[in-house]
Amino acid sequence: MQVLLIEDDNSVANFIADGFLKRNDSVLRAADGNEGLKLAREKEFDVLIVDRMLPEVDGISIIEQLRGEDNVTPILVLSALVSVDERVEGLAVGADDYLTKPFDFDELFIRVQALHRRGQMNAPVTKLAVADLEIDLLSHEASRAGKKLSLQPREFRLLEFLMRHEGQVVTRTMLLENVWDYHFDPQTNVIDVHISRLRQKIDKGFDRQLLRTVRGSGYVLEAQ
Repeated sequence: MQVLLIEDDNSVANFIADGFLKRNDSVLRAADGNEGLKLAREKEFDVLIVDRMLPEVDGISIIEQLRGEDNVTPILVLSALVSVDERVEGLAVGADDYLTKPFDFDELFIRVQALHRRGQMNAPVTKLAVADLEIDLLSHEASRAGKKLSLQPREFRLLEFLMRHEGQVVTRTMLLENVWDYHFDPQTNVIDVHISRLRQKIDKGFDRQLLRTVRGSGYVLEAQ
């Protein structure tokens, strides 16, 4: 895990950092709110651990600002404030968990692990891969074995649909409805033409053929 720890108490920060380092996790530390906010904006972390009472910018304000910027990194708040109202306020502004001081490191670690797993499950998919074929959904780039492929927008959309259904037979009707937005078969060979072009671009020159036709059923993209 890559953890950002925003904590102004040096003894507490050392205690937490040492615990994570012993478990081979990476910890970047910030001793005040401004520094922590700057790091949270500049780098990607799996989890943020934020002390509530901080110099410069307090923990609640840090969370409010990050959530207002659509930063969805899981956040655990540390605080010596134990009242229910204080915990509720921390969670209400966007924190994912709240742990009061003093605390046992094992409990902190388990909570952070849980947040990390939850963050991974909720993270949007930006890349797809089948064997050595990869596409980037943000840049709309495709490559095979590291070699960039030149795809037209419709070919990219077709490949994305096939990759999302890796190993499944995709019918003509499924492609017409999801790639071309047709809800009927217009008796056209548009699918055959695009499949043929796509196969030339992703399979030509490679020993392993990923895209194949299942006669009478449709098409399948698989790593076998």
